[in-house]
Amino acid sequence: MLKIIAGRFKGAAIKTMSSLNYRPTKSNVRTSVFDMLSTNKYLDVLDLFSGTGILGFEAASRGSENITFVENDFESFNLIKENSKLFDSCTLQFHKDNVFSFLKQTTLKYDLILADPPYLIDKEDIVSLYNSCVKLLNNNGKLILEMSSKNKFNFEGKIKKYGSTSVLIYSN
Repeated sequence: MLKIIAGRFKGAAIKTMSSLNYRPTKSNVRTSVFDMLSTNKYLDVLDLFSGTGILGFEAASRGSENITFVENDFESFNLIKENSKLFDSCTLQFHKDNVFSFLKQTTLKYDLILADPPYLIDKEDIVSLYNSCVKLLNNNGKLILEMSSKNKFNFEGKIKKYGSTSVLIYSN
């Protein structure tokens, strides 16, 4: 189980399944990222490669009102929907879809985009992901892109390292 770190749902337990193939964002990384974001309110949030949904749920706990989850894996998608029952005061949308397909189709804009793709994603896909997300940000929006510290991409934004994890913070 994962727990919501702060906000109105602090301590809420998010169910996980050991049989699923995902890598949830570590609590120290979530704490650091959301503490950096706490100076602004992000009403519309997009959680890509959602896995357990922990990033989107953490955003909901900290005041975000509309969270859209995009997850392609059937079991992970169902787990997100099950966990969403804890967050009845938020508007949550669920898309069981390939992230790249979703990004090509959506016309919506977001205040905050959280992307935690598989660390094995190839360079072309991560560059495409970055470029697609930047286009979907509202004014003053932020993109949080989690990746392996081994990646040496040259993106605009600030990079924070947490052991084997790097987090890119891009501000629009």
